[in-house]
Amino acid sequence: MIDIRRQQRNFGDGFIQETVDELWEDWMRHADLILVDEELLEIVYRALQRRHPRSGTHGRPGTPAEVVLRMLLLKHIRDWSFATLEREVRGNLLYCEFTRVGGEKVPDAKAMGRLAQALPPEVIEKLHARIITIAQNRGVVSGKRMRVDTTVVETNIHYPTDSSLLGDGVRVLTRLMKKVTEITGKAGTSLRDRTRSVQCRLIEICRATRAKGTGAMERVKTAYRKLVEATGRVAGQAKKFSAEIAEGVKRAPGFLQQARLEGLRGELDAVLPRVKQVMRQTRSRLFGGNTRTEGKLVSIFETETEIIRKGKASKPTEFGKMIKVQEAENQIVVAYEVYEQRPNDKDLLVPAVEIHQHRLGRVPAMVAGDAGFYSAHGEAKLGDMGVKRVSIPNHSTKSVERRRHQKQRWFRKGQKWRTGCEGRISILKRRHGLRRCRYKGTAGMKRWVGLGVIGDNLINIGSTIVE
Repeated sequence: MIDIRRQQRNFGDGFIQETVDELWEDWMRHADLILVDEELLEIVYRALQRRHPRSGTHGRPGTPAEVVLRMLLLKHIRDWSFATLEREVRGNLLYCEFTRVGGEKVPDAKAMGRLAQALPPEVIEKLHARIITIAQNRGVVSGKRMRVDTTVVETNIHYPTDSSLLGDGVRVLTRLMKKVTEITGKAGTSLRDRTRSVQCRLIEICRATRAKGTGAMERVKTAYRKLVEATGRVAGQAKKFSAEIAEGVKRAPGFLQQARLEGLRGELDAVLPRVKQVMRQTRSRLFGGNTRTEGKLVSIFETETEIIRKGKASKPTEFGKMIKVQEAENQIVVAYEVYEQRPNDKDLLVPAVEIHQHRLGRVPAMVAGDAGFYSAHGEAKLGDMGVKRVSIPNHSTKSVERRRHQKQRWFRKGQKWRTGCEGRISILKRRHGLRRCRYKGTAGMKRWVGLGVIGDNLINIGSTIVE
């Protein structure tokens, strides 16, 4: 049974409140006032109710919506794991008071992980939109100015090489087939474990790639040929296992074990195409000389990860998803977006202003962005929408008039203000964990980014009110 908040306080709650009253940080006091908003709690409460048709009225008392919201935001404000969140809240009376746990038992890490998954990206977006409305009502943001930038949030994968991806595929398929064998015994095709052979090939490839000389590349190709052949045999064996489970050759002795066996078959069927794709792109690169395979896979686990190159000297290639961050006054992130496929920055400018107008009820008087957002059509469109000043440089122009336009005082001041967006992205990555997403899939990426942005907005709203 889920409640919006705890229905009754106990003696321990009063003791904790008196003990930590002087220890609150300034931003925490103002964030505490924002998080009591009924609409925020109602959004979380409805999402938690959808876990089961009767979650609101039946079953044991669950974690209240208010506690779930505050613990998740504390996690992303401090950039903790769920295990660290549980340990810190259990050992810190201030966090117990802030999260409204009080003298009750702190939800464990696994429970919080399940509760976090009950809040899909759509719910996180609603929470963010409501917090922007609260900030506007409190006079923290007015929408007179807007700046926008894009960055990459990496997925939680290792650096992808063909050999490591093939090794991952063999490891996962072999692990699944071992679980099938534990359930079905010796029925049907017997498992041949090629893990040791594949590990030897991986070591051989590592040594060959570090070697110099005319024969080094040939040794690399020979080792890869053996690795691809061994991977193909493992994939063929996994295909037989899946077929025999479907035909009933491999069966479990009980109903529950049979259900587990069907689940393992589903996992085999999901991993097999990925392993075969890695084999195809390895053959294409090494033996066909094609380094730009269509739909290249860079992870067996995070299949939607993109290869993104933004021209950074420190990290020329990044593996993750492109996100857009747009701000208004006082460093408040008005909108964010995680893109399924990397867009062109110049195509994002007009939609960003439209979102700004929808969220804050007005068109900004000044819009700032880097040169990637420039297009003559976009600048003209913003003028038609009512934007008075557009501070977006065009570095490739040869027009004397355009250069004179970009040297105006308001334009240069807009560009100085724009650099704050890069600082905001840096803060989001360093303080709130947007450097690397620890949740799985595109939906997990959207939840991760959204909660980090909300946490940063809470701190900035609190800091602005204090000032």
